[in-house]
Amino acid sequence: MNHSLRVAAIGLDHRHIYGQIASMQKVGAELVGYWTDGEPGTLAGFSARFPDARRVENRQQLLDDPSIDLVLIAAIPSDRAALAIEAMEHGKDVMTDKPGCTTAEQLAAIKDTVARTGRIWSVDFSERFEVASVTKAAELVQAGAVGRVVQTVGLGPHRLNRETRPWWFWDPSQYGGVLTDIASHQIDQFLYFTGSTDAVVAHASAGNFANPDDPGLQDFGEIVLRSDQGHGYIRVDWYTPDALPTWGDGRLTILGTEGTIELRKYVDIARDDGRDHLYLVNGSRCEKIDCSDAGYPYFQNLANDIRDRTETAMPQAHCFKVCELALQAQAMADAGRA
Repeated sequence: MNHSLRVAAIGLDHRHIYGQIASMQKVGAELVGYWTDGEPGTLAGFSARFPDARRVENRQQLLDDPSIDLVLIAAIPSDRAALAIEAMEHGKDVMTDKPGCTTAEQLAAIKDTVARTGRIWSVDFSERFEVASVTKAAELVQAGAVGRVVQTVGLGPHRLNRETRPWWFWDPSQYGGVLTDIASHQIDQFLYFTGSTDAVVAHASAGNFANPDDPGLQDFGEIVLRSDQGHGYIRVDWYTPDALPTWGDGRLTILGTEGTIELRKYVDIARDDGRDHLYLVNGSRCEKIDCSDAGYPYFQNLANDIRDRTETAMPQAHCFKVCELALQAQAMADAGRA
């Protein structure tokens, strides 16, 4: 690649596309154009944020453009795998919103395509890649601030925002289930912070406890993970109350043999304004740490990987493993509900 990075967006069905594009633009990428199927509810917000973006009527126009390096995908979750495979077979690297796929068969097809084409298939796990306090926590862990990490506890509560949700949000065949979807964030963080390349799903469950009129919605889920490096507990839900000033009180606790890091990613309830609250306690420090200089290195690293054919943003095997474990956990939870 001897030109500036050129990207295209295919599928705008989730608002996460806004962050995917904006973050790549911040590292110098040019948005060439976009395609979406129909008129999703996100389109007005997209047009307001990217008023100069060119819409094409047929995505083939983007796929056939040899100057486009990276395709960004935030389509309906069940459609993302096919779109990613199509893009890779046209010589494009891919960054997709989570979940990157919704079935084991889709994941197997993606793995085959990556092996055949040599393209990059990356999932933007935004609760790590777009959160400065997680970047800072990674720096601290790598510096040995808490010793060896032996457990993570990841909490991912979300606000339902019923009135803004599209039809596919309520259909598990379309969104993949609560563990396939939002719990993939916490699985990613468990593997990353414990240094695990594999794990066993020791427990997984999902349920609908607050929305009986929407039987397709799973509004609660939990996972217990175990690896040769550590243990993990994950809880996700759609119960964020309206009084909270943001969409969810996402938290991550990193337990090490010599200390603990707690992240209150988006809010520190009734205490401090803003986001990215990081607390460190170890043998010599007990403090809140400023994360304002931490940044979001995933996006620059991905741009470098596209140019250099490296894996600095996220190892491909790690990306596959996160999706595999999420699908395994979802299958276990669904079997338990049957």
